[in-house]
Amino acid sequence: MNLLLLEDADFVAADRAVLSGRRLKHLHEVHGAENGDTLRVGHIGGLMGRGTLLTLDAQHAELQVELDQPPPTKLPLTLLLALPRPKMLKRTLQTIAAMGVPRLVLLNSYRVEKSFWQTPFLSSEAIREQLILGLEQARDTVLPEVLIEKRFKPFVEDHLPAMVGDTLGLVGHPGDFPTCPRNVAQPVTLAIGPEGGWIPYEVEKLQEAGLQPVQLGERILRVETAVPALLARLF
Repeated sequence: MNLLLLEDADFVAADRAVLSGRRLKHLHEVHGAENGDTLRVGHIGGLMGRGTLLTLDAQHAELQVELDQPPPTKLPLTLLLALPRPKMLKRTLQTIAAMGVPRLVLLNSYRVEKSFWQTPFLSSEAIREQLILGLEQARDTVLPEVLIEKRFKPFVEDHLPAMVGDTLGLVGHPGDFPTCPRNVAQPVTLAIGPEGGWIPYEVEKLQEAGLQPVQLGERILRVETAVPALLARLF
């Protein structure tokens, strides 16, 4: 991890935190940390800064913490993502957190298998775990908001138009569509479909809600590739 993230419950005083579990193991096995070392730390939902190891043993680590730096700015983006297969979902959650996506909507699609919605990876705890891994990688402290919408048509008709508002609405979809724009200067609402793409009906409904289809070329990309490719192109 490139940033040691601290929970509210870790703080035993305003400037002291005690760690155990996965983060303690990482300090021992990856960082090879020792008493007196200074580490990059951040308070989830808050500031970043430095933590000095006061105590490090097999049971816990105690740090003196100084937080004085804001986290990096998020992208001006709402990402709509057709629910990926469970293993890909874990990687994609890490990616969107690392790249600074502030809001993610996991959406149903005709080509999303019903079994995907039964995965334990969709529990709030499991989602948060993957998002934290992405934040640790990118040195960020602010968790993305994640919404789950299991019904495509009601969401797209009743909620998406207001969500799009005055943003640039785009839907990534292979086909004879304009190329995805580069370096946009306004907020974006972006929809990315399943690996087989949105079906024509879904593209039409997304267009009615204010999203215009764009493409990245002839190659069909996996979701875990399409997400960073589109975000990097846009921003």
